[in-house]
Amino acid sequence: MGKKQYRIGIIPGDGIGRDVIRAAQIVLDAINETATTFTMNFKRMDTGDAAVAKYGNPFPKETLDGIAETNAVLFGAAGNPHTVAVLMGFRLSYNLYANVRPIKSLPGSNAMKTNANLIVVRENTEGLYRGVGYIDGDYHVNLRVFTTKGMERILRFCFELARKEGRKKVTFTHKAHVLTYTDEPMRRMFYEMGKEYPDIVAEDMTIDACAMQVVMHPERFDIVFAENANGDILSDVGAGVIGGMGFAYAGNIGDTMGVFEPIHGTAPKYADKDVVNPIAAIMASKMMFEYLGEAKTAASLEKAIIDVLTEGRVRTYDLGGHSSTTDVGEAIAEKLRQSV
Repeated sequence: MGKKQYRIGIIPGDGIGRDVIRAAQIVLDAINETATTFTMNFKRMDTGDAAVAKYGNPFPKETLDGIAETNAVLFGAAGNPHTVAVLMGFRLSYNLYANVRPIKSLPGSNAMKTNANLIVVRENTEGLYRGVGYIDGDYHVNLRVFTTKGMERILRFCFELARKEGRKKVTFTHKAHVLTYTDEPMRRMFYEMGKEYPDIVAEDMTIDACAMQVVMHPERFDIVFAENANGDILSDVGAGVIGGMGFAYAGNIGDTMGVFEPIHGTAPKYADKDVVNPIAAIMASKMMFEYLGEAKTAASLEKAIIDVLTEGRVRTYDLGGHSSTTDVGEAIAEKLRQSV
């Protein structure tokens, strides 16, 4: 019986996206060399400045159609002035309604809290970031728009994710006492749906209280649900707790596609200098393998990352070292080869 074939989209994007995806590719190549049950075939595509130069569009049809030919996508970063066009291109075109952001402390990461191990689920297509609004004279308005269908599917996703990950609790975050047309109906829906999952504890908490608790007591959380804008902010708070944006990653997941990425931006002043920490991008690759059902490969990759971090010989500037982005990718790739 032949090896399973995966078609993986590789989209570096802008700024340091190019650097970290280059390092992640070194790791993916090592996995391809050593994997016995599958082979990855890579399809490189462009967004942002490179896509504008080639196609005149930051999210061109060539990329949109190319993604449809893949099993999953590894993406680098989107930067201004193309951020909205690129990110919403992914999310809306493929209905990637769940943005899953693990907040997990790794050994050797200089984490503020070494016991953080929660998952923020950020609704990815509705809420304040939906971009609905207007300017009328003195009134400048952005509307926080939800649909019943959108509410139901993201809440169910949270409960199902808790079961899949062996988690015991889902925390619904909100400002229901103020946002009575959006958060309060969704809060009621959350508890009603929770009755279908008697094995999962359902609780709610205001988003501001949750942010404080993530900093002070991250261990009290399992799965945390947040509206689009709130989830964006809360996951960056979580990144601070686990050692910075070099360790924060996400999966944009829908019913038929997953796009995996580090959640840092493009950091233009560091772009193409080969100095930034690529571990978030490499952990996004680990998450991609979990999505594909390759749990053993995902576990091996995480172990290789932790081994490199705990040895402490190869460390980028944010961890007090002098290693390059490429050095980190090569060190993790070498650990993977040694483990076979």
